Amino acid sequence: MSTILNLDTMISLLLAVALGAVVGFEREITHKPAGLRTHMLVCLGSCLFTIVSIGFSIDPARIAAGIVAGIGFIGAGAIWSEKDKVQGLTTASSLWATAAIGLAAGIGDYPLASFVTLLVFLILALRRPLKRVGLEQH
Repeated sequence: MSTILNLDTMISLLLAVALGAVVGFEREITHKPAGLRTHMLVCLGSCLFTIVSIGFSIDPARIAAGIVAGIGFIGAGAIWSEKDKVQGLTTASSLWATAAIGLAAGIGDYPLASFVTLLVFLILALRRPLKRVGLEQH
């Protein structure tokens, strides 16, 4: 069994952790159930699964589909309902997007992974201004 740990792999994994931290940081400072470490781990895990699938000639599309399905279970754990409202949908969505960022980092598309991270962070950060003008309910 050969290892696929090399400089490119380490860069992908470290970038996945850093990009997951960006998204997780926003969730952490807003005191959401899945914060910094959860987002870092989701992004890292998705990246590693992608690297392994490519490195060992496993169909990357099948691995990606597995990641998408699997992250749904984690996201479902972040969603709960109280009386007449549902909470945790944005956190579940941010976990789902973070898994996609990890996939992009895993295939070595660092510009795509970085740009999507910026978009996700901005979308999450918009909550505060939208709440001030009454467009965000919770």
